[in-house]
Amino acid sequence: MATPAQWIAGARPRTLPAAVAPVILGTAAAAAVDKANLGLAMLALLVSVGLQVGVNYANDYSDGIRGTDAERVGPVRLVGQKIANPGNVKIAAFGSFGFAALMGLALAGLSGAWPLIPVGVLCVVAAWRYTGGDHPYGYRGLGEVFVFVFFGLVATLGTLYAQADRLTLVGLLASVGVGAVASAILVANNLRDIPTDAVSGKKTLAVRLGDTRTRTFYLALLAVSLGCLGGIAVTHVWALLGLAAYGLMVKPVRVLVRGATGRELVPVLATTGIFELAYAVLLGLGIVLSQA
Repeated sequence: MATPAQWIAGARPRTLPAAVAPVILGTAAAAAVDKANLGLAMLALLVSVGLQVGVNYANDYSDGIRGTDAERVGPVRLVGQKIANPGNVKIAAFGSFGFAALMGLALAGLSGAWPLIPVGVLCVVAAWRYTGGDHPYGYRGLGEVFVFVFFGLVATLGTLYAQADRLTLVGLLASVGVGAVASAILVANNLRDIPTDAVSGKKTLAVRLGDTRTRTFYLALLAVSLGCLGGIAVTHVWALLGLAAYGLMVKPVRVLVRGATGRELVPVLATTGIFELAYAVLLGLGIVLSQA
């Protein structure tokens, strides 16, 4: 039976910046049009975190029952390492999705942003189908697309829309930037897992691209995030504060470029998550200060 500490580890708390960062930037974009609402932002955060934890447990369950997690390097795999009953992990996944759905209903009701309801349903379906079901798209190289769309565009713009009842160019650029960084986290994860994924038949984008092109893709995603920051700075000059976050990436980029593999890539993965949060906080702060 899994301990509470193992259940927490199975939720993969290091991935939570991918849930927090877009809400920060969506709220900052709302502040840029004087529409920020911290109560609605908190509900959006609970939705995002619920979905992130849910997809982590769902991924653990689906990969575990398929046998693709048995030899992985990295965090605890509750099912793959036979720590927890697969049925209980599945319940944890859908419990998290259910929590996210309830918070989403509250967000839509209090904000009047009813179009968010069908979007929320799509989020839950996409989260499960990432590695679940008969034809999981995460096994066909589309995982990064899922992360970019749902933890970049949807989470950021959904947060903005709930508060401001509109979408803005600043919000769009911020959503693309943070989505690119979130995708880079998955790219680093899948780069590390290329040997085991290739053997188990999990054809992630990293497996399809190969080692060298996956490393290039990671760098390209960081460049996209930088370009979006620059685009926002054209009208919100204090957005340049976000450049300070890139100092965190100097060492990880060096490690990646030098060809690190396996466990050597774990710090790259962890630091990219920290970078995403720092990127969102500093860029968001810059957007708000530019309105002062």
